[in-house]
Amino acid sequence: MSVMETKSLSKVFAVTTLAALTSLPQVSLADEVNIYSYRQEFLLRPLLDAFKEQTDIDVNIIYASKGLIERIENEGRNTPADILLTSDIGPLHDAKARNLLAKIDSAEINANVPAQYRDEDGTWVGLTARSRIIYTSKERVSEGDISSYEGLADPKWAGRICTRSGKHSYNLSLIGSLIEHKGEAEAQAWLEAVKANLARKPQGNDRAQVKAVMEGQCDVALGNSYYFGAMLTNDKEPEQKEWANSVNLLFPNQANRGAHMNISGAAITANAPNPESAKALLEFLTSEEAQRIYAEVNYEFPVRPGVARSALINEYMGEFKADEVSLTRVAANRSAAAKMVDRVGFDN
Repeated sequence: MSVMETKSLSKVFAVTTLAALTSLPQVSLADEVNIYSYRQEFLLRPLLDAFKEQTDIDVNIIYASKGLIERIENEGRNTPADILLTSDIGPLHDAKARNLLAKIDSAEINANVPAQYRDEDGTWVGLTARSRIIYTSKERVSEGDISSYEGLADPKWAGRICTRSGKHSYNLSLIGSLIEHKGEAEAQAWLEAVKANLARKPQGNDRAQVKAVMEGQCDVALGNSYYFGAMLTNDKEPEQKEWANSVNLLFPNQANRGAHMNISGAAITANAPNPESAKALLEFLTSEEAQRIYAEVNYEFPVRPGVARSALINEYMGEFKADEVSLTRVAANRSAAAKMVDRVGFDN
């Protein structure tokens, strides 16, 4: 995001912040709340500044790309972390399995966020949603050539598919959803067939897959939906606009269960020193206007129903059917998915 975009976002939020805020609970709130975040701070800062303005609660963030769960675990009762914020369901599931999360007791959050995007035991909540979609070459793939994740197993795609590592969290969640819908045996047969169709060893990030499609290394690629907007608006690296313009976007399985969804999400830690302030912040982040702004920053989808998506998202993605399976159950399949990736040698 450019400096100009960040300033513009701050101005928009300054105008709408009064409408954005929901009524905060009438409890004694601490004067700060501390976030351990796997998401970069610039994605949240305009929202956190508005929360500070309205509540006088300081919001402190420690950002890291890895190791935050282990840090919370090692800090134990002395952790300063009130909130764990993630860019995927995986870390939330792992933190829950280690008993590092508290139950979020909030009727407001439950009303704001559909059950599929909340932990069935109440320990985490989604803040934004995204889909793992299929990117296809505009030049070499015709409309209707593929319509589902299952279609990636068709031998006609031999040597034509690109993806990042099967062990990456995004792909583990996708495989976990297939396990939930199809069972392990059928999911493994699918994974073996997709491996046979790969154009190259799994590598790189999601943007690299789209670049590979443009360069003709493959014709079809898996990637998260929000990367399209990030590439299409990337003035700092304008070559990424060419990558984005070389592909069509396919939301799979529209004729049946819908496209696989994932979330960025948050949880209150079990030993949070400021749990009520943490809950107030999560309630704020699921409020209507905060949802609109938060989702727009990173070209994701609001988890709260009825909240308008960004103009760019609507222009290029339109309406689509989302898989409504519980992400709690999808996350529970991630361990089996990881073992499956190793078993079929997907990354070899």
